[in-house]
This record gives sequence, C-alpha cells and structure tokens, in this order.
Amino acid sequence: MSDTDEPDRGVATATDTDPVPVTIYTREDCHLCVVAHETVRDVAADLAVDVDLELVDVDEDPELADEYGERVPYVFVDGTPAFKYEVDERELKLKLLAAS
Repeated sequence: MSDTDEPDRGVATATDTDPVPVTIYTREDCHLCVVAHETVRDVAADLAVDVDLELVDVDEDPELADEYGERVPYVFVDGTPAFKYEVDERELKLKLLAAS
C-alpha cells in the first residue's frame, strides 16, 4: 500500500477538526464558575484544541435553577457531564483530546 492509500494520521489541529462543545452552567457571583471558565479556556489554549464554549446562567431559566441550584459550576464536555464544582486540569486535558 502506498503512502497515499494510508489515512492521514497526523496530529489534529484546531483548523482540521470541529470545535469541542463545552458548556458551563454558572450563576452570578460564583467564584468557582470564574475559575472553571478560566481553566477550560487556558487548558484548551495550551492544547491548541478549539472549543465552542457556552456559558449558561442557571438563574435565567427556572427549570435550570431547579435542576442545578447551587451545584455550579457544572461542566459538560462534548455533551457529557464532566465536572461539578471544580475542573481538574489533567482530566480536562484527557477529555478535550479524546473529543477532538
């Protein structure tokens, strides 16, 4: 089999993959929410992984406020619950790389 018959197995970059969806459920005056947002942004930048980051204020939707209440930040990576309260940088790296 020639080199042209092989699939490209090079390192993925932000330009050749879809962004990884990351949703952070948050609320105003939440220090842990700010830290979670910064951690996601910094880890993604360090890895050169493009993320589609969405911040959702649970207080703007009564259903979300009932569901999450004080359990924020609540972070989903690629549609899957990933972290509650604190984001572990090592685990986030693994999750972002797996999803990219």
